[in-house]
Amino acid sequence: MNVRDPFGLHRKSALSILKTTASRAAVDFTERAVEASIHAIEKSKQAVDEFDMSFTVPKNVPSFGNPQRLVEDRVWGNTVVTSRGGRGSSQPNRNSGILGEVQDRVGNFFDNRDTLPMYKDKPYAYPASQRARPIWRRKRLLLFIALLLSLLYYFGAFGRHHDTAVSSTPVWAWLTANPESGKTADWSKRRERVVEAFTLSWDAYERYAWGYDTFHPMSKKGEQMAPQGMGWIIVDALDTMILMNLTSRVAHAREWISNTLTYDQDQDVSTFETTIRMLGGLLSAHYLSNEFPDLAPLAEDDPGAAGEDLYLEKAKDLADRLVTAFDSPSGVPYASVNIGKYEGLPAHDEGGASSTAETTTLQLEFKYLAKLTGEKYFWDKAEKVMEVVDNNGVQDGLVPIYIYAIDGSFRGHNIRLGSRGDSYYEYLIKQYLQTNKQEPVYLDMWDESLRGVRKHLVTYTEPSGFTIIGERPDGLKGPLSPKMDHLVCFMPGTIALAATGGLTEVEAKNQLTWTKKNEADMQLARELMQTCWGMYKWMATGLAAEITYFNIGNPPPPESTPHHPPAGFDEDPQAEWRKDFTVHAMDTHNLQRPETVESLFYMWRITGDIKYREWGWEMFKSFMNHTAVQDGGGFSSLSNANKVPPAMRDNMESFWLAETLKYFYLLFSPNDLLPLDKIVINTEAHPFPRFDMGQLFSTGWRRKPRDADGKIIE
Repeated sequence: MNVRDPFGLHRKSALSILKTTASRAAVDFTERAVEASIHAIEKSKQAVDEFDMSFTVPKNVPSFGNPQRLVEDRVWGNTVVTSRGGRGSSQPNRNSGILGEVQDRVGNFFDNRDTLPMYKDKPYAYPASQRARPIWRRKRLLLFIALLLSLLYYFGAFGRHHDTAVSSTPVWAWLTANPESGKTADWSKRRERVVEAFTLSWDAYERYAWGYDTFHPMSKKGEQMAPQGMGWIIVDALDTMILMNLTSRVAHAREWISNTLTYDQDQDVSTFETTIRMLGGLLSAHYLSNEFPDLAPLAEDDPGAAGEDLYLEKAKDLADRLVTAFDSPSGVPYASVNIGKYEGLPAHDEGGASSTAETTTLQLEFKYLAKLTGEKYFWDKAEKVMEVVDNNGVQDGLVPIYIYAIDGSFRGHNIRLGSRGDSYYEYLIKQYLQTNKQEPVYLDMWDESLRGVRKHLVTYTEPSGFTIIGERPDGLKGPLSPKMDHLVCFMPGTIALAATGGLTEVEAKNQLTWTKKNEADMQLARELMQTCWGMYKWMATGLAAEITYFNIGNPPPPESTPHHPPAGFDEDPQAEWRKDFTVHAMDTHNLQRPETVESLFYMWRITGDIKYREWGWEMFKSFMNHTAVQDGGGFSSLSNANKVPPAMRDNMESFWLAETLKYFYLLFSPNDLLPLDKIVINTEAHPFPRFDMGQLFSTGWRRKPRDADGKIIE
């Protein structure tokens, strides 16, 4: 068997790895203690100083031939950042200069690892406990630091500076190989590079944190979300391994699911996250193992075998627990569920309101499960939520980001397509496609919402004229904020999917149903895709920030305004296009998110334009060049992606395996692997089949009459 060994791990002896790990741990301990004292001093200064430091546009541009050079610059990954100071790009930057550097370097030392994995749609922020009590007031911590400093002084730790030598050559030789053009590139080989990245990530998790829900690749350890684990990484990554035909790894994961995974635990979990990742992952594994039996074939999955329906049985067990979240007075699900007690629980903040996106991004999963099991109540519970949301009669189809489970009314007026709002819109069109276009109510809701996005949220940047989707934090009557979460980059692909129904653009244009609106939607998708790619090109590592702000006019130009953005992105650090983008220091982290490569995958499949594949390849190389962890640790998210070498967070998100690498794999695969007109992909990249509703299921509700603005006519 040809075993790929891109990092040379199999050529290292166990003793060599042990020596490296031990020496590195000793150095890390010494340096963390020293840096901790600096951090405490700086925090004390922060209490009395007034910071007003501006963020400087980076002078260096992404380089694939310049890998990370010093391990100590990589191990100080900050997993928490302070809350942002404001909405607009004019807010002062409070994490620059000395303090920002210290935050980058010692963040992990003070991290609270007893928190849940990063929610897909939630912004990155300090836990409340970190804000409530300044670090310099923690007496135990100061005593601990004093003791450490005394011991380190005694042992001579301050006598010299410790450096850990790292190879100055790229981790993978192919990163600096002569680039191939899209027409001559071997995409099958590029796809194999993605498989290598996945297996390196998975094998590191398997080696250091098997069965744990979270994995810290630098410290090489895992942690649990629940007493016996939820299979957070194993289940989420399962269908990616099936698609990649990684049979032995699938067998190991399946064995763990069969023998160890249990949901009979007294544990509160996120209704949304557990549905899209765990329920979605199990349902997708069931679909793929039955529809494509030659992919990662296992005898246990064969028809008639005792474990034939393992994934479906586990999914049904989990869904029976999660569905209790819908037992609210309105039918809108509670934010959390105690899976052991079968009990829905309201959110602990926002007055108990649930996230709108979270309550309306459960439908694909529960509807597919209902179709598989014939249990109609799963379907009805999911459909009821959509009726309650729509009966609020929002203007132009744009929904506020919070909704009360108790009565189904919205909380506040904040409207955005980023965190807490994004996948509401995504699941409108995907529900329409899932049931083979038999529920036109969801197409109607999608069309109305996209018109609202054009009318209220789309504008253009200055001086270059890039297309963005902004936010209305104070409602549609309030000002437009030129802020785009990376999460918003699901929109280009989703718009293209809606315009064509999953057909290629050429095929769709030959349909009698093709209109000027479809043409305009495809143009909007192309423009937004370019903007999302620009968010990557602007950063020093070539990896996008969590949040990007843009320079826009006052008032912001409407969607109908003529605009002519540059065709490409000049690599010159002083290029004019760079003036359109701004990233605040608090937002420079990169969480290995999938939304942009997701849209690149849709745009490539639908338009056939090779540039989307090439952009994806360039993005993949940036991930390889800047997020790889030494000594077989896999890959880590970054706390600062705007410097080279970047600051690492020491965390591998489950969606790195479930989504990001899966979309890279599909982007570089032949188009007949999961054809878009036959499937629908959930918001965690788990593919489900399209199906007919049959006689058992129906939409079960109709939209109330409304005026041109979407307001319900009483």
